[in-house]
Amino acid sequence: MNFDHPPADPFAVFEDWFRHAESHAGLPNPNAMTIATANDQGRPTARIVLLKQFDARGFVFYTNRQSRKAEDLALNPAASLLFHWDSLDRQVRIEGITEPTSDAESDAYFNSRALESRLNAIASDQSRPIESRAALEARRTDVDAAHANGQIPNRPPHWGGYRLTPSRFEFWGGHPHRLHDRVIYLADNHGGWTTTRLMP
Repeated sequence: MNFDHPPADPFAVFEDWFRHAESHAGLPNPNAMTIATANDQGRPTARIVLLKQFDARGFVFYTNRQSRKAEDLALNPAASLLFHWDSLDRQVRIEGITEPTSDAESDAYFNSRALESRLNAIASDQSRPIESRAALEARRTDVDAAHANGQIPNRPPHWGGYRLTPSRFEFWGGHPHRLHDRVIYLADNHGGWTTTRLMP
């Protein structure tokens, strides 16, 4: 990307950088991203999730909707994403508002997952306390018994996706001795974007 004259569409830039990371970063999960949320008191928390889809509508990840991140998003739907491809010396920050994906989208993704992952999603009440590893594995054993004889596990009603619709992008390219390149895209009121180059 030419940081002095950035392209008009940040989604196109992201796709170019993301596809490059997939093929050149040498990472097992180039779609890993940090998502930061905040509760109704403004207290932030962050964790790593996997990007599962992106297009002009936004960026999609899936989770238990009773998890801490989901509780935050129910109270404050604003969130921030961060991709860091260290081997490429590149970062992308994306800020926006989240909303749940449709049941059809959530069903389609859940059904595409490996059977083990689907069964584990049913067994785990994500972010809730549990007394031991043995107790966790016992829950999984119960789930296996309930889905014996080839019964296909359905998506739990509390599990699904979120889509972040961006209002701000920042693309960061590293240079020696910290003289980095940075450009931000801000959504305008007409469906377009304004760009500004930032000092490192």
